Amino acid sequence: MKKIEAIIRRSKYRVVKEALHDKGITFFSYWDVTGVGNEQKGSVYRGVSYSTTDIQRRYLSIIVNDDFEEIAISAILDAAKTGEVGDGKIFVSNIEEAYRIRTSEKGSGTLN
Repeated sequence: MKKIEAIIRRSKYRVVKEALHDKGITFFSYWDVTGVGNEQKGSVYRGVSYSTTDIQRRYLSIIVNDDFEEIAISAILDAAKTGEVGDGKIFVSNIEEAYRIRTSEKGSGTLN
């Protein structure tokens, strides 16, 4: 099993969610997060300087069986990409085990 963590633009969330659902990935968690990006010049509006380094994003956490890893990554890449700086990041890590609390079942079958 794999854990896929994606940090994407909030404006792309609905498109990414639909892309994942279209590929059969219908269960994941998400949070609204604020991060710090690369140093960029702040914007000035009516003489007041605003920081553009604090960035509002959506953080997705998706657990999939190994055979869905590339499918999920491809769906996120295609749906979240604008080609501009700040499109986000994807991280992949291994999951040792999973348990379904209701039945005490363990293993990859808990993801269904």
